[in-house]
Amino acid sequence: MKKTIFIVMTLVVLLLAACSNSSTASNGSDKADKAEATKETKEKELVDASGEKINLDSNPKSFATLSSGEMDILLELGANVTGRPTSEHAPKAAKDAEEIGNPHQPNFEKLAKVNPDVLVTTTSFKQHAKNVENQGTDILYTKSDSVEDIQTTITNLGAVLDKTDKAKEINQTIDKKVKDIESHKQADSVKTLLVYGAPGTFLAALPNSLSGDILEKAGGENIAKDFEKADKFPQYANLSPEKIIAQNPEAVMLITHGDPKAVKDSFEKEMKQNAAWKNLDAVKNDQVTVLPADLFGANPGTKVTDALDTMQKELAKVK
Repeated sequence: MKKTIFIVMTLVVLLLAACSNSSTASNGSDKADKAEATKETKEKELVDASGEKINLDSNPKSFATLSSGEMDILLELGANVTGRPTSEHAPKAAKDAEEIGNPHQPNFEKLAKVNPDVLVTTTSFKQHAKNVENQGTDILYTKSDSVEDIQTTITNLGAVLDKTDKAKEINQTIDKKVKDIESHKQADSVKTLLVYGAPGTFLAALPNSLSGDILEKAGGENIAKDFEKADKFPQYANLSPEKIIAQNPEAVMLITHGDPKAVKDSFEKEMKQNAAWKNLDAVKNDQVTVLPADLFGANPGTKVTDALDTMQKELAKVK
């Protein structure tokens, strides 16, 4: 009897041990699965303006940007902006953020000091990417050659910040503005020359530039659409007084970062070197204007709706 009891008890112990091992293994497996799931959800895969798939931390704590338009979008989405562009047009809401330069002249010392989780910048920054990525900063590339490009940036940043609903809401507002602007186009397009530059250096904005896209959406005809592209700036063309005179624009709109009056005076002085300039409809009817720098001199971000309104009003003055 004692022998039988001993055998039964031994079997019970062995069974309990097996169950315990099974449970431990199961728990270990569960933990491993959860860890793997956590790892997978920790990163988000996006396709940015560089056309490449990138993985970003899905819960970044800090952002920096070299462009005022991207900063505007980040602020609208509630991001913690610790590095801001050095620009008079940068939004004032993040005035305590460190100034880190602009896309053409980034301040790497200041950027290293800020050491953001994510740097939001244009594709022209790619040549400097390794320096920043070695600091542990992810880079999200953007472009702003059209209204749609700005909306893509809003969508991507909304995904990174887990603010997809807010991003969708902002884009719906932009869609509504575009639809409204296009529905109120004048019957006859206004022949327009968009000029970007500073005293002594001027280029014509083409349809594949942001200002060119805004012009067409508002009902303008870009007279430079067939001008030869500038070598280093595919969204712009070199000015040709002869071609401008042949096209005879009804409006000339200047885009600049500098002093508006100085730029206008410089442009008119340059064009008046050709006697036929004064016979252009735009000149005869005093339709040479300077567009607001904060809306057209750089990416306006969510305020692209204001840029559309401004363009429509300028075109309405002509007809």
